[in-house]
Amino acid sequence: MIKNILYKFLTLIVLIRYKNIPKEYFYYYRETFICQLTQLKYIFKDYIFKSKYKVITYNGEFAPELQFALPFAYWHYKNGTLKSTNSSKYTSEMYFFSPDHSEIFEGRSNEANYNFEMPRVLYSQNYNMSKWEPVPLKAQYKNEVYIFDKPILIIANRYNSEWDGPPISFYSIEMLEFIISNLKDKYTIVYNRPRPQNITMDNSDIYDMDEFEWLAEKHPEVVLMEDLFKENKANAKNFNHLQLMVYANSERFISIHGGTATLASYFGGVNLIFSKQGPEHYFGCYRKLYPKFSGASILHAKTEDQIKNYVNKYFIHEEIPTN
Repeated sequence: MIKNILYKFLTLIVLIRYKNIPKEYFYYYRETFICQLTQLKYIFKDYIFKSKYKVITYNGEFAPELQFALPFAYWHYKNGTLKSTNSSKYTSEMYFFSPDHSEIFEGRSNEANYNFEMPRVLYSQNYNMSKWEPVPLKAQYKNEVYIFDKPILIIANRYNSEWDGPPISFYSIEMLEFIISNLKDKYTIVYNRPRPQNITMDNSDIYDMDEFEWLAEKHPEVVLMEDLFKENKANAKNFNHLQLMVYANSERFISIHGGTATLASYFGGVNLIFSKQGPEHYFGCYRKLYPKFSGASILHAKTEDQIKNYVNKYFIHEEIPTN
């Protein structure tokens, strides 16, 4: 009863305050307010008593975990109020700061994205966030193992179902040819598109685009992340752990929207994100949120022509992005 009244009240607030928002984004505004109101009940525990009470549990998709759950947990750690964290398998290294982290979930779910116990969830009209602290993954995992003769460039690709349909944003073999042929003399290119057995799956299907065979034939100089995992010179505990170590030694990333782009934004330098569509465009996530993870310069390409322009300007000629 009370919950329904609150939802109706917040719906009215959004209708009055934000009149012309597209219908499909309306509920994100309302959910931001729900998250903010939920945090009011913790004022005394968070700012006055400050005992180690907070248990944070999350098993939603990878991107919002990196965007909101992980920085929320780190804020509580820095605040002295974090008791423990719970998440999906292969996440202990992400929560390296947690006093007690448990991997209690085998998979991820879309429903779990809507965790109103966090100050923000999914997309938000307001990214001036409280109780949010960027996690120093780069400083934690920088190492002397994954060092090559040339600077590392990570190509973090994906070829997944999107919004219950076929793949939309991905680097095709033709685009990979352009990127690799233009950058392989300047960088040690590490190609990363995780196989299902190496990551915790959510509701997206992973398809095969046969690029691994193509890479082996046309560009054998490209280093595969999965081959680094097979060698495992740094004794990584899992594939996510390896990614953290290799990414920590890089300053250049070319990624795809979602968890792929979010992870790459945690390691500074320049991150070129290919995203044709999505709520991130409307809410300005690549401009407002993604630079906050590490101070990385974020380049958002909506088309393949923009990708080529950014590669030429910021990767070949290494101009410094203004953001």
